[in-house]
Amino acid sequence: MRSISGKDFCKVLEKKGWLLKTIKGSHHVYMKSGKKVRISVPVHSNKDLKRGLLKFLVKIAEIKENEL
Repeated sequence: MRSISGKDFCKVLEKKGWLLKTIKGSHHVYMKSGKKVRISVPVHSNKDLKRGLLKFLVKIAEIKENEL
């Protein structure tokens, strides 16, 4: 899986229909209608997300690896 920054991952989420609900500090919280889960993405300038966190977020958001 390729690495991606939190800022770029937020753009991918928005393309997939997730809506930004709130920003708490450096964490952007997204929700999608029809789903009970929230996704919290840490946005620290242009730092890449750690591999384990990225895999977890991709699984929850139902994003395919080639869509990153």
